[in-house]
Amino acid sequence: MSTRNKIYFASDFHLGSGAYATHREKEQRIVSWLDMIKADASELYLLGDIFDFWFEYATVVPKGYIRFLGKLAELSDMGIKLTMFKGNHDMWMFGYFEKELGATIISDELIIERSGKKFYLHHGDGLGPGDAKYKVLKKFFRSRVCQWLFERLHPNFGVGIANRWSQHSRVAGDLDKKRRIDEQEWLLVYSREVLQTQFYDYLIFGHRHLAMDIPLTEKSRYINLGEWVKSDTYAVFDGNDVTLHTYKQESNP
Repeated sequence: MSTRNKIYFASDFHLGSGAYATHREKEQRIVSWLDMIKADASELYLLGDIFDFWFEYATVVPKGYIRFLGKLAELSDMGIKLTMFKGNHDMWMFGYFEKELGATIISDELIIERSGKKFYLHHGDGLGPGDAKYKVLKKFFRSRVCQWLFERLHPNFGVGIANRWSQHSRVAGDLDKKRRIDEQEWLLVYSREVLQTQFYDYLIFGHRHLAMDIPLTEKSRYINLGEWVKSDTYAVFDGNDVTLHTYKQESNP
């Protein structure tokens, strides 16, 4: 029996996006990956945009995702610590995952230390010199007033509007991401600013949909987890180092 001593990181599943058949195929890949990592995972960090849209009404949550949520419940019941970050597509997480899965929900950044290594974790939305329009929208979307107003909408109507908005936001964002892989990459700039005041071995983000592992200093690295819309990338910390991987079903990292 293997020892559970690895920490896994993934983001930007965007579950619920695309046609039903596409969504189901992606959900099955993710479930297969979760089934693989449960043998040696001690912790699992999902760094946001796990769902293309998510809103928890008082007595209603979005339908679907039953296989994914069931697998997360299985991992949690096995003692694997689950931490989920709010992304720009699923920022309206409230108490459902804490109650049902025992997950810890993170709204912004999380700083942890494992095996003598310091980690700075964040979904990545609204950071750095870019995303100017979104930074304004984020304050409104996260306000209790906005949430209260959305709760007044019938789920059929509210979720329908939100899904169309999410699809437009994701497509527009992907076009922009392809244009900015250079030294002005937003999260790269932000990471260097963070290191001016505090040292971290790893600064790990999602959001940008581009798997990257870039040295910042001799000892610090910027890591972006990529996405599961097309690439199926994730990272693992084995107690010594963080490495990026691409998941292929029926294969090991």
